[in-house]
Amino acid sequence: MKKLLLLLVMTFFSVLVLAACGTSDENEGTNGSSDDEGTEETAEETDGEEEASTDEVYQIGATQILEHPSLDAAFEGFKEAIADAGLEAEYDFQSAQGDQNNASTIANNFVADGVDMIFANSTPSAQSALNATSDIPILFTSVTDAVEGGLVEAMDQPGENITGVLDMHPDSIAKTIEFIDTYFEGSTIGLVYNAGEANSVAQIEAVNTAVEGTSLSTAEATVGNTSEVQQATTSLVGEADVFFIITDNTVVSALETVVAIAEDQDIPMLVGEPDSVARGGFATFGIDYHTIGYRTGEMAVEVLTGEKTTADIPVEVPPSMQLFINEEAAEAQGVEWHEDWDADAELLEPAEEE
Repeated sequence: MKKLLLLLVMTFFSVLVLAACGTSDENEGTNGSSDDEGTEETAEETDGEEEASTDEVYQIGATQILEHPSLDAAFEGFKEAIADAGLEAEYDFQSAQGDQNNASTIANNFVADGVDMIFANSTPSAQSALNATSDIPILFTSVTDAVEGGLVEAMDQPGENITGVLDMHPDSIAKTIEFIDTYFEGSTIGLVYNAGEANSVAQIEAVNTAVEGTSLSTAEATVGNTSEVQQATTSLVGEADVFFIITDNTVVSALETVVAIAEDQDIPMLVGEPDSVARGGFATFGIDYHTIGYRTGEMAVEVLTGEKTTADIPVEVPPSMQLFINEEAAEAQGVEWHEDWDADAELLEPAEEE
């Protein structure tokens, strides 16, 4: 009888122990380390998926009529602004090599590829992009007159899918003509440009308007491509007392040809922007192309993030301009130095040859 009682007591306690162990295992399965690790892994996977969905890589087609230092600096500024805003972008850069037909093909290809945005660096590139799409946002720069170029109706009325920053300060040409009239009184200004660029035609018209009422006159020679620049410039020798090379993409891309003639003939050569001063121009009332590219990039950030649309952003002009002088070029071109230039101008060193 005692043995039977003892057996019953031991069985009872065994059942209690097993029950307790089962409860403990269930609790561990719910709150223990094994399932905690599974929960943490799931959370990490979820966080990773959310992060991937917000870290968008924007596809930007960059079209440029040709490659030269000013346009290249604008593109670098644009990319820098995008990066500084913390946005990630992949760029498909295409140069039209000075050919408007190539610019049209490039723009159409960007549209076919479904890029998120087109960065149009020059008037021909912007015109081609606008002709190719009315949906994809277009941000332009290195454009002299967006209204005359048919890109927008007015500076404060950008298009439904286009806006940007001009490369010409409103007073730049007037100040240049005033400078020439002051220091080279009675001169004939030699102008070499591509009549096929709306950007250039607008500037030449502005030069001729600014010359009215001064002691100056103008003489013009036009080109269709870079191979014609030397001959066109040479044709002005004997007639031009001063050269003024505006921001014409075709001529600027062959600027060294004009510099060589200016130095050989002792003809002072004024130019349209600081990069051309560094490449051998004597002086300019110019702007910094990296700066206008950067500002265009800031506009692009607002559009890409959905903060604004292109229609919300008026076309802008460069914030300021400055007299830049290359003292070495002045000497090479037979320019008599004036002491007031030391105070009024920013002196640029010639660009180093690569």
